[in-house]
Formats: sequence, structure tokens, C-alpha cells
Amino acid sequence: MASHARPRPAGTRVAGIRTPALATAALTSVALLSQTATAAPSTDDKPSLEEVEKKVDDLYRQAESATEKYNSAKEKTAEQRKEVDTLLDDVAQRTQKLNEAREELGSFAAAQYRTGASAPDTATFLLADTPQDYFDQTQLMGRMTDRQKGAVDDYISAQSATMKKRQEATKSLETLSDSQTDLKTAKATVQRKLSAARELLSQLTAEEKARLAAIEKKKQEEAARKAAELAEQQKAAEQKAAAEEQEASTPDSSASTDSSYATKADKALAFARAQVGKPYVWGATGPDSYDCSGLTQAAWNAAGISLPRTTYDQVNFGTTVPLANAQPGDLVFFYDDVSHVGLYIGNGMMIHAPKPGAYVREESIYYDGESAIHSVVRPA
Repeated sequence: MASHARPRPAGTRVAGIRTPALATAALTSVALLSQTATAAPSTDDKPSLEEVEKKVDDLYRQAESATEKYNSAKEKTAEQRKEVDTLLDDVAQRTQKLNEAREELGSFAAAQYRTGASAPDTATFLLADTPQDYFDQTQLMGRMTDRQKGAVDDYISAQSATMKKRQEATKSLETLSDSQTDLKTAKATVQRKLSAARELLSQLTAEEKARLAAIEKKKQEEAARKAAELAEQQKAAEQKAAAEEQEASTPDSSASTDSSYATKADKALAFARAQVGKPYVWGATGPDSYDCSGLTQAAWNAAGISLPRTTYDQVNFGTTVPLANAQPGDLVFFYDDVSHVGLYIGNGMMIHAPKPGAYVREESIYYDGESAIHSVVRPA
């Protein structure tokens, strides 16, 4: 990440100097300033409190983005592990069938050896690279009984199916290994970003921490003001829509749909409110802690709607609606990389799991400024 440290003031440029005396004086001043700077480092190298706040916020955002990548890799890894387990079970079952077919062929060979019938042909079959290579010889096939032919066919079929499943299992294991690598990388990125944020905050003095809290309080007040504005706009829009419907004297066809959605949304919101005060933990899906998408997924699951795990998938699950038309229960997504999500509760407010070190809480959707809002999605 680029440093936010303020650059040193550029040296004064002296133009139009004509006399050697003035030039010498200027050079002497520059030399003295240089010596002073060498003797005592400038405090300008220390970033301002506002720069520290921005850097910490950026690190938390990057950590949350990495968390969603971790969630995606974790989900993919679990699915692939399940697929691998299924394939390995299938391979084991097919191998058992292959062994049984081989044993049956061996019993034919033993019987032929005891009777002296076709012993050389059977021996050749057992030593061949593949059964099909040998039994393509029509002379031998002509001497085999139907039961023997059936046993050979079963063996060839079992061998082919087993080899195919083994190849599928090998490919799935390679894919699983790649996903596990992605999982470790995402996890390491989250931990690195959080560690850097904690390190920055630990360097603040008590006075600086108090000033930082004051800056945060001012931001929250502005966010609350914007939420109140949105609430007034939405109220006015609802009143206008109700008046237009009454004038038209026709029932609104979307009324039943809205009622059904409101019923589900109430269940999702009731669940989310019950989680207020629980800690944000990256990668968590409850019941004791949550990350942002883990909370929205759990809330809508409580309403009977199975949301995907990550913000990247949740943003495409449902119908995108204008912010002005947002209803309680809608999902509000943030930032260009869609790395954060909250559950809209009305009046410009939402319930969300904000960031590491914070707790599930109700907060203005403008908590990080209006430009941070990406989109609003109605999931049901």
C-alpha cells in the first residue's frame, strides 16, 4: 500500500540571483538547513491522525475483502473435498468388483489346469497386459464357454470403469490442492492486514486515540443525518404511491408480493436483531460470532431463504432495486469490490457485522459515506 506520510516541504528555489554574495549566502543557508535536518529528524515524517485513520480503515477493508475470498475458497474446498471423497468411495467399490471378476477368471484357470483343458490359453490370458488384448484372438474366444465370456466381459468393464474413476479422482485431488493453496493465501492475507492495522493503532498516544474517537463520532453524526434524509425521502415516496393508487381506484397487483416479502423479511430481521452485540470474527457464520456475509446468510436462512455464502454471490441473488426504494430485509452492499454487506432495517439504517474488533450493531448505511454504497438487492 502506498504510504500516506506527508512529503517533506521542497527546498526554496531562488531565482534571478545575480551577485556572488547573495548566491554564497543562499548556499550557506542550504548547507546549514541540511546539517540541521541530519542532526534532528523532522517530525513531519510521522503521518497525521487523519492519515492513520484512513490507513487503518483501508487495512480493515482489505482484510474484509480477503475474508470474502477466504470464505469463497473455504466453500469451494469443502465442495471439492466432498466430491473427492465420493469419487474415492466409488473407486474402492469398483476395485472390489474388479478383484471379484479377477478371482472368477482365476477359478476358471485353476479348473482348466486341473482338467488339462485350454491350460496354455488361460495362462497366456493371465499374463497378458490387458484381457482385451488376448481375447481379441478369435480362436480362443471360440473355445470359451458363455460363462467364461461373461466373466471376461465383466472384468474388462470393471477395469475400464475403475481406471476412469481413478483418473477423475486424481484430477479432483489436484483441484482440491489448488483450492487449499488459495485458502491458505487468503487466510494469510487477512491476518497480515489485521496485524498491520493493530500495529498502527498501538502506536497512537492516549490523546491521539481520543481525537480519533472524536473524528469517528463526527462521521457517525453525519451518517445519521444522511439516514434521516433518506427516511424522509422514502416516506414521501410511499405517501405519493399510496395517493396515486387511491386515485386510480385499482388494486396494486404487487401488494400480495410485498406482503409475502415483508413476512419473510420480518423473520430475517428478528434473527439479525437477536445477534446484536455478538463479535465480528472473520470467516464466522454463527451462532456466537459472524462476519458480514455470514450474518446476512444466517438471517435469511432463518426466513427460509438459502443465501450463498459470500458477498460476491449474494449480490447476484435476487433483484437489484434503487436505494430510494429499499425495504426492510434488503441487502445493502458496499465498495467497488462488493466486500461488505448489511441488512436494511428501514429509515436509512441497517444491521451489520462491521469489522474486526467491532460487534454486530445497528448503524446508518452511510457509515462510510454515500459513495461507499454499491447496490441494494432484494433476495426474495
